[in-house]
Amino acid sequence: MNALTIGSQAWRPALTIVGLSVMRGGRPILNEISTAFAEGTITAVVGPSGVGKTTLMNVLNGLVAPQAGRVAVAGLGGLGEPGVLREMRRRTAMVFQDHALIGRLPAIDNVLLGLADTRHPLSLLPWPRAARERAALALADVGLLSRATARTDTLSGGERQRVGIARALVRAPRLILGDEPFASVDPVLARRLGGELRRLVVRDGLTAVLVLHQLQLARVLADRIVGLSGGRVAFDGPAGAFDAEAEAAIFSAPAPNGDRVLSPDNS
Repeated sequence: MNALTIGSQAWRPALTIVGLSVMRGGRPILNEISTAFAEGTITAVVGPSGVGKTTLMNVLNGLVAPQAGRVAVAGLGGLGEPGVLREMRRRTAMVFQDHALIGRLPAIDNVLLGLADTRHPLSLLPWPRAARERAALALADVGLLSRATARTDTLSGGERQRVGIARALVRAPRLILGDEPFASVDPVLARRLGGELRRLVVRDGLTAVLVLHQLQLARVLADRIVGLSGGRVAFDGPAGAFDAEAEAAIFSAPAPNGDRVLSPDNS
């Protein structure tokens, strides 16, 4: 795969998308998308509601099969090739907007759920010590080891989001996908959590692709922004280049009902 240039720096792409198209109910959701996502970086995907951001994430995690195009994984091949999707899922972790945690369980047990696909779903055996140590290290990475045994429903919103990030990290992923992962916390906390995630991405050379509706957060957190409009890539460049003109080109386009689409930070 060719190097991906962000600003003046070249990066090794972890994922490359070529000519990706997805249809739903006979209507195009994504239309000939071509882009790539680099190792050791965070890419923010932005755009109006219904433009295909979540669909793109579902293609990357293998939940949606495209009608055309190819997603290639560095060192593995295309997602449509035998065994590649299975290995891709093993390397991938999701961070959810609503945390998707079980409140009655301690924080560390929620983190261990990130390893659920590594054991039999009906197993009643305790988690092995090695798995619990991995979970503890993941909680330490997000500064929450001291709350490992606390019931998750007693934690603050920011602490629950940290548990969600730790559950992703416990998988030792190479790719982190997040669909508006900070939407349920206030802007100050979102920036702090985003900074913690960025530190881990840089430290471990991970690839993170995050759908974000907070444009100011996208500008300060991401290395690169991919803006979607009309099912196509309308902007693809360094976060610092996503200026007011680029924002207007994406969010001021007419909606299907003729109304103007507002920027999510101003709606």
